[in-house]
Amino acid sequence: MRIESMNRAAGTSKIKAFFDIVTEEGIIIKGFKIAEGAKGLFVGVPSEQDKKDKMKYWDRVILPKEMKEELNRSALAGYAKISEGSSNRDRDLDFPPPTDEMPF
Repeated sequence: MRIESMNRAAGTSKIKAFFDIVTEEGIIIKGFKIAEGAKGLFVGVPSEQDKKDKMKYWDRVILPKEMKEELNRSALAGYAKISEGSSNRDRDLDFPPPTDEMPF
């Protein structure tokens, strides 16, 4: 799995960046985000708003705990790199490599 197309979000929203991942099989999953929470930055998976309750969101991608932790580590390291730079987009970031324990 690798992170691709990380883009910083414009404005002062709690959403700080968006990114996509690509699996070793070539499957692209779009819509991951980095957000500011009460305990700091975290990775949010793609989600969709509930049709009846506009305050509720449902995850569209479910990741095992270990995979989510690895993605969180890698994405936050990549976000730190683009935050240091001046551009809002960086397709060729040198993200930390995934561990051998990842199933992708």
